[in-house]
Amino acid sequence: MEAVEDDSQLGLSSEEEDSELSDGELQVAFAKGLLKPGLNVAQQEPKATVNKPEGLKQCLMEFQRNLPWVERLDLSNSPAADIVAKAEGALAAQDTAEISAEDDFQREMYFYRQAQAAVLEALPRLKKLKIATKRPEDYFAEMAKTDQHMQKIRKKLIMKQMAMEKSEKAKALREQRKYGKKVQIEVLQKRQKEKKAMMSAVKKYQKGMTDKLDFLDGDQGKGKNETRTTKAAMNKKGPNAKRKFKDQKFGFGGKKRGSKWNTKESHNDMSGFKAKVAHGKGGKKFGKGGKQKPNKRPGKDTRRKMKSRSR
Repeated sequence: MEAVEDDSQLGLSSEEEDSELSDGELQVAFAKGLLKPGLNVAQQEPKATVNKPEGLKQCLMEFQRNLPWVERLDLSNSPAADIVAKAEGALAAQDTAEISAEDDFQREMYFYRQAQAAVLEALPRLKKLKIATKRPEDYFAEMAKTDQHMQKIRKKLIMKQMAMEKSEKAKALREQRKYGKKVQIEVLQKRQKEKKAMMSAVKKYQKGMTDKLDFLDGDQGKGKNETRTTKAAMNKKGPNAKRKFKDQKFGFGGKKRGSKWNTKESHNDMSGFKAKVAHGKGGKKFGKGGKQKPNKRPGKDTRRKMKSRSR
């Protein structure tokens, strides 16, 4: 416990305790000149590489077999000539010795032309050895994968294609719905605008601000000539029987409110004034009390005669 307390008082950590070298060892190394100022990093010596061509050749001779070329089919050749580059008058990459490993297209074309050169060299040699290079029509070879496995792959591909088509159809349907909704909104806005214009025209007509009834035609988009032709045809045809009956019974319409108001002309017009009627001297007969006498009832014989006549 005392040792632990001393270490804690001196500020020594567990890392310092676990260090490989103690303070005394470091002081001895510094006195000998083994320590230099700065960070001390342990350096590893580079690995020595050994190149023994004789040993490599000996290993090659051990596993080398003298097999015919048909069994090996090895070819070492340069790539075929680039016909397109020659036709365009440009030099090929291998001719200029500037083949870039970073250029994917140039590298793949180099491999492609090298395979072409190998084919051009191998085919004549195979024909010379009487080895067929084309598959016969009745050639049968066992497939690497079973039919069941290929059916599963086919079903998976079909399901994937159907899912893509379904997704495309859903996308097209969403676009159509968006377009249809847009058209519907435009139609509703147009109807509201026409309704607002109609109500405004009706209010103007009711207030007497205009005497035109063009807003009742319904087709405001027609030209003036078509509107005039329609109105002329309607006026020429005339109203229907129902309209005529109502006009005969109730009049021809027109202004009703304020029709009985006096005007300056009607107030000054005295042609229809009759003094006897105005002062109660003529027309009606009144009794002693100023009241009008009631009609006298006919007698019994007179009433009997009137009944016999009506029969």
